[in-house]
Amino acid sequence: MPSVWIETGTALALGYLLGSIPFGLLLARFGGAGDIREVGSGNIGATNVLRTGRKGLAAATLLLDLLKGTVAVLLAAHFFPGLEVIAAGAAFFGHLYPIWLGFKGGKGVATYAGILFGLNWPLGLIYGVCWIGVLLASRISSLGGLVAAAVAPIAAAFLGQTHLVILLVACSLIVFWKHRENIQRLMAGTEPKIGKK
Repeated sequence: MPSVWIETGTALALGYLLGSIPFGLLLARFGGAGDIREVGSGNIGATNVLRTGRKGLAAATLLLDLLKGTVAVLLAAHFFPGLEVIAAGAAFFGHLYPIWLGFKGGKGVATYAGILFGLNWPLGLIYGVCWIGVLLASRISSLGGLVAAAVAPIAAAFLGQTHLVILLVACSLIVFWKHRENIQRLMAGTEPKIGKK
């Protein structure tokens, strides 16, 4: 029994520590774009990095924020089989609330995609198609993330991944909470589009 708790705690720590790496902040700083928290929304995610005009840094942030979620799940699957969901939830939480930044992190859209690809790649694909599809159609980053988050638990149930539904409902609710100001602007028609100031 003690070994189960040790493995669970290790999977939690592994997921959290990977998820809490603030790639947007690090890449912007070392790439010469300054402190990303002082730009635009103050968020550390790829969309805000894009506001610096550094498209390469934004793309790298997006990819790394996604990959850290996937890697957390895959490492858990290798070293702690059966605890992938624990590591996934911890990685997602770590991105949103990293201890290194006073628990003020990103909004979770890319890392959400990452854990989905790690847990069940068809789910990740559905999420990605919704996210990118809505983003391309509307050019509103937050709207793409919100639609993808809303679809994720429904898609999990549809694909028979019922063991993931509780985690995904929780993740989606948190994404909506983190985007509450964006939702207000969407309702008011004032949410900015990518490429426009």
